Amino acid sequence: MNKNLNKLTAALMIGAASLVPATAAFAQEPGDGKTIRMAQADWDTGWFQAEIYKQMFEDLGYTVTGPMTLGASAFYQAVSQGDVDLWVNGWFPLHRTYESTFEGKAKVDGAVAKGGALQGYLVDKAAIEEFDIKTLDDFKRDEVKEAFDRNGDGKADLVACPPGWGCELTISQHMEDFDLGDSINPIKAGYSASMADAIAAYQNGEHILFYTWTPNWTVDQLAPGKDVMWIEVPQKEGVDLPEPAKGLDTCVADPCYMGFVANDIVPVVNDEFLADNPAVDALLKEVSIPLPDIFAQNSAMNNGDDDVQAQATKWIEDNQDQVNTWLEAARSAAN
Repeated sequence: MNKNLNKLTAALMIGAASLVPATAAFAQEPGDGKTIRMAQADWDTGWFQAEIYKQMFEDLGYTVTGPMTLGASAFYQAVSQGDVDLWVNGWFPLHRTYESTFEGKAKVDGAVAKGGALQGYLVDKAAIEEFDIKTLDDFKRDEVKEAFDRNGDGKADLVACPPGWGCELTISQHMEDFDLGDSINPIKAGYSASMADAIAAYQNGEHILFYTWTPNWTVDQLAPGKDVMWIEVPQKEGVDLPEPAKGLDTCVADPCYMGFVANDIVPVVNDEFLADNPAVDALLKEVSIPLPDIFAQNSAMNNGDDDVQAQATKWIEDNQDQVNTWLEAARSAAN
């Protein structure tokens, strides 16, 4: 009788175990039951990186809302108030102007791409060779202005930045500092459309002058060193310039006074959220995304492939071994 009872008990226990969900056999993920309120930049060249991080957070069990698209000023205000938890689209030192807003409430944590975010002015290589262009000052010469004047206003056309972008303020300052108002016409319309127009002009044999940053699809379409070259801003007494870029063989000079300092692309995270989520902290410190991969995605997106979610998923699959290492480091930090 006791033997039969023991057999029945054992059978019931085995049957009950079979009803337990398979996930219960594994350790709880660090993000189970937690939510990340994520933001992303209002420049679409940062969306690919944001989606990669989002999917990795989800692999750690987090529910991720967003990303909510915000401009830099709005994001730093929101993260300082705890209205969003993080983004991975910080540009430093460019975004240091917002430090007074978020200092003591949020911080930079890790780096998406270290030192690879260049900014500056580029000119088609044929024009550099024809007119011996070295700096923006060369656009004061009549023959150069005429060669780059595509709208007939007597000034060289420059694809610049829309109002409200950080680069728009810097470009306007350059125009003032170097007395270029009568020589260069900064085009401040939608950036992607203006660049598409400039690329079409280049393909038709016209000369072009444009501002860009990296990573960006523009440097995939117009390769520095092959199609275009970075040029310098003038070195003028009384005008303080950022440190020049060194070893940049795609510039007309080395070192190259680009007028903009090279930036790190970094995550910025709310302090309280970070303290409560050591797995996120560990992941952010581990992850980096190669700039050529970002260039390639940006170019594909500009050519009409705008499925950022699918692109991020494929990138993770193509780099699964490395991603798994990052995720394991995050899980270990949570234990």
